[in-house]
Amino acid sequence: MKLMKKSEIIALIAENTELSKADVERVYNATFDLFKDELAKGNKISVSGFGTFDISERAEREGRNPQTGETIKIAASKSVKFKAGKELKEKVNG
Repeated sequence: MKLMKKSEIIALIAENTELSKADVERVYNATFDLFKDELAKGNKISVSGFGTFDISERAEREGRNPQTGETIKIAASKSVKFKAGKELKEKVNG
C-alpha cells in the first residue's frame, strides 16, 4: 500500500489534465478548504461517484486510564466519517 502525498497528487493531476502544477494546487487547496469549512458548519458533502463526508457526534462518556485504572471523563467530540459511494466500492472491489 502506498501513501500518496499532496505533491504527488498534484503532479499526477497536472500530468493527466495538462494544467500547470500551480493551477492544480490552487484548485486542490480550494477544494479541501471548502470541504473543511462546510464540515465545520455541520454540512454533509456528497461527491457523486465517490462518497459522502459527514460529521459524527460522540457524547461525553466515562473511560478508564489504562495505566492507573482511574475512571475519567472523556469530553464530547465530533469526527468526520466517510461512506464510500457505489462507484468507488465497485472500483476498489474490482
